[in-house]
Amino acid sequence: MDLDLADVRAVARLARLDVPEADLPRVRAELAAILGYVEQLRAVDTAGVEPLAHPLPVSNVFRDDQPRPSLPVDEALANAPARTGDYFAVPAVFAD
Repeated sequence: MDLDLADVRAVARLARLDVPEADLPRVRAELAAILGYVEQLRAVDTAGVEPLAHPLPVSNVFRDDQPRPSLPVDEALANAPARTGDYFAVPAVFAD
């Protein structure tokens, strides 16, 4: 794909990347190579391919829930930097 430096600047701005002017030609070449590879992938016929959520045939990899006692409050809050009663104390996020 043919890119000019204005395209590279626009992509860098959209990606919130600070690309120095001296690096623009190198980034242009790298971006053109990436887009060329994407064009190659577009040429692959995927008409009969089912979409995948995972490349391996896994169903449920989680263990069954086993009820068990939780930590006592004092032990759970032992290393808390601040505490209010039986809860962690955190700074307010919203002003009243």
